[in-house]
Amino acid sequence: MAEATATTTQAPITTAAKKKKAKRSVPYGQVHIQSTFNNTIVTFTDQKGGTLSTASAGACGFRGSKKGTAYAAQVAMEKAGNIAKQLHGISKVDVFVKGLGLGRDAAIRSLQNIDIHAELLKDVTGVPHGGCRPRKARRV
Repeated sequence: MAEATATTTQAPITTAAKKKKAKRSVPYGQVHIQSTFNNTIVTFTDQKGGTLSTASAGACGFRGSKKGTAYAAQVAMEKAGNIAKQLHGISKVDVFVKGLGLGRDAAIRSLQNIDIHAELLKDVTGVPHGGCRPRKARRV
């Protein structure tokens, strides 16, 4: 029996060249700082809340207990701020701080190092109204 060799010619797959996304100019935005005892997360957004850049102490190379330090928060703020400034031209921000960690003040102070002016400073940490249910009463 003779083997049938079918040769199929496939056209090379061409993908349409994607247009580069136009870089939005966002001169005025928001900074959301979430500072816990274990990490600090910094997010630059536009006025509607769309993310422009983000950074955290863990993403900057800090590991373990060093993520919760003030220096790690400062490095995270500088990294996210420089990206937002270079790509979107951000110069003025409203700052929203959430949490009780060590990086709260350090992150806000490091905004001045990268020449971004803070117009508004607001604490949006959640406060319990009534709190959790208490444990059962101890019987003696």
